[in-house]
Amino acid sequence: MKEKKYDYLIVGAGLFGSVFAHEMTKRGKKCIVIDKRKHLGGNVYCEEKEGINIHKYGAHIFHTNDKKIWDYVNQFADFNNYINSPLSLSKGKLYNLPFNMNTFYQLWGTKTPEEAKKIINEQIAEYGFKSPKNLEEQALSLVGKDIYETFIKSYTEKQWGKKATELPSFIIKRLPVRFTYNNNYFNDMYQGIPVGGYNTIIDGLLSGIETKTSVDFFEDRISLESLADKVVYTGKIDEFFDYKHGQLEYRSLRFEHELHTIENYQGNAVVNYNDASYAFTRIIEHKHFEFGKQNKTIITKEYPENWNRKKEAYYPINNDRNQSIFKKYKEESKLSKDVIFGGRLAEYRYYDMHQIIASSLTKVEEILKIERQ
Repeated sequence: MKEKKYDYLIVGAGLFGSVFAHEMTKRGKKCIVIDKRKHLGGNVYCEEKEGINIHKYGAHIFHTNDKKIWDYVNQFADFNNYINSPLSLSKGKLYNLPFNMNTFYQLWGTKTPEEAKKIINEQIAEYGFKSPKNLEEQALSLVGKDIYETFIKSYTEKQWGKKATELPSFIIKRLPVRFTYNNNYFNDMYQGIPVGGYNTIIDGLLSGIETKTSVDFFEDRISLESLADKVVYTGKIDEFFDYKHGQLEYRSLRFEHELHTIENYQGNAVVNYNDASYAFTRIIEHKHFEFGKQNKTIITKEYPENWNRKKEAYYPINNDRNQSIFKKYKEESKLSKDVIFGGRLAEYRYYDMHQIIASSLTKVEEILKIERQ
């Protein structure tokens, strides 16, 4: 039998695939990484214009409590001390996020935690439900009417393209409410943006590894699979199996990038637009991620959209129907001994960046352990 050219064909040059390729290459394995996009990096890809690193596929803020993961990414880039402190525009007023004492003061004029807790608890008692049947009832039961109607209702309906009363309650398992004057969105110990953008990390991970962009795995599948002993697949799991158990559903996003010949457009990296009168959910001003001083600025408006097979899949719709379909693909994937499935699309779940890296590192160790047996 003819020896294959590579140990691993890695389909998808996002974080899962790039980490996997890096770790296996370090251990003497020969890898090739392909991606159907024109660039490497998946959704963390940054495009440089006017000296500004544009987060091409939405805001990516690295955060983790895992020192091992923090040390891992710091091998490839220096991180700045950016702290994510988004603002929310609702009914003509700006509020701080996440929900904290600044938010409550802006909303009600309360100055102490006890005052804020009293209002929230009174509203939960009046508007909440013992057994919430949909997202609206769940939110009202967690935070009361004012927070729900000011910050959650319209934003969530835009995000998912459905009324809050039609969305399942499990979409909101909890809503972080903080009774401190702290606008740091994440509680994680480690947080920041790689200096020079995320491409520095991807370039470091894939240094010395053969890569090919603008290659669609499904257009030349048989030939590509013949190149390697095993395939690492990070695309949509239902597409891999030719949708035989049905098509999984996602929400998609459309990004509109605008160059403005002013130094500062909104004074903050992220501003949410809650009201239904705005079709977009937020505006990102990229230079603020890296404290830029350029005399121009670039913003991105983020529009949620219904997904179809021609669009990028961003958020899995984890309702009962889709989970039932995914379970069938998951079982089938276990029978594919020469294919490793990993990442957001192959596992049909939403991952933060640190979780994807941890997942890929764990998968590498699992495989190496099997090989040693």
